[in-house]
Amino acid sequence: MPNKPLPNKQLPDSPLPRAQRVVSWVAQVGIAVILGQTLFFKLTYAPETQYIFESLGGRPAATFAALVELAAVVLLLVPRTAALGGAVALGVISGAIATHLGPLGIEVLNPETGEGDGGFLFVLALIVFGLSATVVAIRRAELPVVGARFRGEGAVTA
Repeated sequence: MPNKPLPNKQLPDSPLPRAQRVVSWVAQVGIAVILGQTLFFKLTYAPETQYIFESLGGRPAATFAALVELAAVVLLLVPRTAALGGAVALGVISGAIATHLGPLGIEVLNPETGEGDGGFLFVLALIVFGLSATVVAIRRAELPVVGARFRGEGAVTA
């Protein structure tokens, strides 16, 4: 017997319509790839990372940022915690954007060559912000504590 499409266009075991679930997963993987590739530089305290974090707390701040980003990546890739991962990523990348708009500047200089990145890291931060906001918007009903409000369950009691 051939498989029939699901009448409400939802994937099994998902409260989200198929299109929203696909968009969310594309965003989740995109965030994980971008944040994940920066972990090596932060955890090894590469020269670029030293330049970025020298006025922000040095190696401990870089390590802390990397660990928060790693937590976001793991949360994003586990279906039950994807909404929380999106919120954590949104928080950490908001700090990165604020740093770019403040002391760091939009263009980050490579300390070894003296050349700027042309705003590449800032653009990546904006992409992560947009993708994270997308995940949080789509999966808002799954957020801990406040998700009940989006599910129509009334007041949240902690």
